Amino acid sequence: MAMENFICVQCGTQFSETVEPPPNCPICEDERQFVRHEGQEWTTLKRLATDHHNRLEEEAPRLLGIGTEPEFAIGQRALLLQSPGGNLLWDCIALLDDPTIVEIEARGGLRAIAISHPHFYTTMVEWAERFDAQIFLHAADREWVMRPAPAGSRIQFWEGATRSLWDGMTLINCGGHFQGGTVLHWPAGASGNGALLTGDVITVVQDRRYVSFMRSYPNLIPLGANSIRLVVERIEPFTFEQIYGGWWQANVLSDAKATVMRSAERYLRAIRA
Repeated sequence: MAMENFICVQCGTQFSETVEPPPNCPICEDERQFVRHEGQEWTTLKRLATDHHNRLEEEAPRLLGIGTEPEFAIGQRALLLQSPGGNLLWDCIALLDDPTIVEIEARGGLRAIAISHPHFYTTMVEWAERFDAQIFLHAADREWVMRPAPAGSRIQFWEGATRSLWDGMTLINCGGHFQGGTVLHWPAGASGNGALLTGDVITVVQDRRYVSFMRSYPNLIPLGANSIRLVVERIEPFTFEQIYGGWWQANVLSDAKATVMRSAERYLRAIRA
């Protein structure tokens, strides 16, 4: 029987090659996620491409959203950030199909992939191999990598509070949702006023005047006060006017740094009440 890289239907994580699907998905069994009510189910990249496609939509100048339709896994979209020193894919989605490859190559390909936390790891190795790109992950989340790159060659596990990239971009470890939870500061975003790409380490809520923070979103487990203060402390040195979250339209398009600060204050008041 052929070896395949099976993908968890619930979270979109791709696993190392096996003949049979893995017995379980550790990411879904963790308290921050869940096993779907119908039970564990698996697919492959080839099967996924038969009835899904990717939607590509400009989120901002030099920032292309890439999401899968019909919605798959947790429904996130990735962001292709075009920068003079090389393009960066922020977060990842499971489906990589030919039209997506053509579009990304037309925009200059990928220099690297950086991911906020394990719920967005998905098929990152497929993307990295296809575009000859590096993957940046915080070392604190190393245990959640279900499909290591060959000999670890493409995955760079970084440590500490920040990791400088090119063109002034910086990865910032905020913790929170996961110990290695990371956001990306893009100084050229928002017409040079700075933007923060956050996944759901800092999540944009329905009221776009606010953001919020959780240990588990589906299971409604809040973060403690110290975790919130660390998020605020880690982003405080950076200037940003906009936030781009992990889903379509989950964006704060003005006054974003003040939005995070007042949201953190509101959150701390609420958990003290």
